Amino acid sequence: MIFLCHSTRRFDMNALSIRGLEKRFSKGLGKGVAYALRGIDIEVAPGEIYGVLGPNGSGKSTLVRIVATLLIPDAGEVRVFGHDVVREAKRVREVVHRVSTEAAFFKKLSPLENLLYGARLYGVPGRAAARRARDLLTLLGLPRDKLSRPMEQLSRGQQQKVAIARALLHPPRLLLLDEPTTGLDPRSKREVQELILDLRVQKKTTIFLTTHDMEESERICDRLAILDEGRLVAEGRPAELKAHVSTDGREPSMEEVFLALTGKEWDDDSTAQT
Repeated sequence: MIFLCHSTRRFDMNALSIRGLEKRFSKGLGKGVAYALRGIDIEVAPGEIYGVLGPNGSGKSTLVRIVATLLIPDAGEVRVFGHDVVREAKRVREVVHRVSTEAAFFKKLSPLENLLYGARLYGVPGRAAARRARDLLTLLGLPRDKLSRPMEQLSRGQQQKVAIARALLHPPRLLLLDEPTTGLDPRSKREVQELILDLRVQKKTTIFLTTHDMEESERICDRLAILDEGRLVAEGRPAELKAHVSTDGREPSMEEVFLALTGKEWDDDSTAQT
């Protein structure tokens, strides 16, 4: 296992601290259990963009759901700005937003109506929220004629843009992005990546990102963790991970890094979302 630039911050000073994390799911009556996560240790500093890279089924989404207080771990400890995600779930939810590929909306309401409803929950003034909502949706490339249509009439990619805009309407201290650019066209994907980078600079938001997009992980993440079958097999800056892979003087791709560290070809055909 490769660990580089491991944080030396105190447990309670990290934006996110994960130690000895395990999560198991039952395979069915009498069939035992399957491990989604095995002994995960991760520390994320405030203001850092930390990426978790792995194919579908590697445990990425399970990890994010635990941090977001949506799942309870079977072992280990997770803290968000010092708050335990199990014992202090309410405090954690106050400082965390999550964007995922299965974002929930009021399907009969429009993108603007969904965003304004979310803004009221966070106490954002109506006029300011409406202006910010329109600006974000326009910046993300949502067509103007879609702003007032019911969400159920939008494509999956367009709905994902609305989910991202909703999370950015009132930037949290910790933003959890679970496959945020899935379903987006290349231009929209790049626009979302730029928004993530700007959010860190302008709002000092800490971002915890999961992805199976190798190029995306390398472009925007300060550090990366590589997950394989629920295990953390490597952690470090993208350039440092590449430096540990021999390619006869040629800079290796992240796919080659994954192959070297796991002994497996990059296979993202699975539809599992663990």
